[in-house]
Amino acid sequence: MLKKKLFLTLLFSAIAVVSSFAQCAMCRATVENNLSNGDIGIGAGLNFGILYLLVVPYLAIATIGFLWYRNSRQNAAKYEQIKSSH
Repeated sequence: MLKKKLFLTLLFSAIAVVSSFAQCAMCRATVENNLSNGDIGIGAGLNFGILYLLVVPYLAIATIGFLWYRNSRQNAAKYEQIKSSH
């Protein structure tokens, strides 16, 4: 059963990689065609999209980490206050 799951995981990963290469080739051809015609708007938009996809996960993780840290510090302060009052 484990071998079957591993095989299916590898198979689906290989299919995903092949389809992602196709998309990159299509985007590259579109951008090169537009750049040769003097239009830089699509290339700039594509670069902005790549940067957006790069930054958003890190920003979400940083926000969650900050909120977790702040909540932890508040709980520690409350615990110390309760401990010192007894």
